[in-house]
Amino acid sequence: MSTPVPSALKIEGLGLQIGGATILKDVDLDIAPGSLVGVIGPNGAGKTTLFNVISGVAKPTSGRILMHGEDITRSSVPQRARAGLGRTFQTSSLFPRLSVLENVRIAAQVGLGGNYSLLRFPRRTDAATRIALGQLVKVGLTHKLDTAAGDISHGDKRKLEIAVLLATESRIVLLDEPMAGVASGDVPGLVDNIREMQRDTQCTVLMVEHHIDVLMGLVDQVAVMYSGSIIAFDVPQKIMENPLVQSAYLGRTASSDQTKGSAA
Repeated sequence: MSTPVPSALKIEGLGLQIGGATILKDVDLDIAPGSLVGVIGPNGAGKTTLFNVISGVAKPTSGRILMHGEDITRSSVPQRARAGLGRTFQTSSLFPRLSVLENVRIAAQVGLGGNYSLLRFPRRTDAATRIALGQLVKVGLTHKLDTAAGDISHGDKRKLEIAVLLATESRIVLLDEPMAGVASGDVPGLVDNIREMQRDTQCTVLMVEHHIDVLMGLVDQVAVMYSGSIIAFDVPQKIMENPLVQSAYLGRTASSDQTKGSAA
């Protein structure tokens, strides 16, 4: 009998309380390797907080997080990164004064087992630089190699963040509103970058996104958050037809019994 493949990411009974307020409550998710999963919900539903807990920025008060079968609940942010967890944020986390190439090269250097050294001036032929150039080809930014990251457009910054993730060879990627602030004309290209990243690397992607039409055409499954809990987890079509999801987006409070019965 073959050994079952562990989930890429398994969240069990995750909870977070701050100052007596419940931010996350009994969150359960079981995500298969190589999946592309969207996370949606009204403002204040807990989406970014969930990403903060998964990535280690915040510590849960209950439950646990398993990454490829390993418990990372108490692991630090660097430990999770070394284990293959990568993340983008709603606001850019790039080095604005460094060039496009330098941003990706530093990430590649870490992926090769080095550190975030800003003092080295490598040749264009070193291993980290070759990796960086390859990832910048994939996202279409080779024409801006020497441009400071702070001087490129918002859409290009999002592409650059994807190149950084590719260079670190992250196995699980959290994208927090990658389309936020991106010009409408740049959205299709960014969607293609995300799809190609997942396809080429077989990484697992979780994406919070308010552009519902874009997200529904991109992901395999959708997790819906409401008041700090997951109220539904299914394929996009069934999510759009789910009356509980519709009521959550219309602002009507679902009963606790309904929520419990429909949670994944």
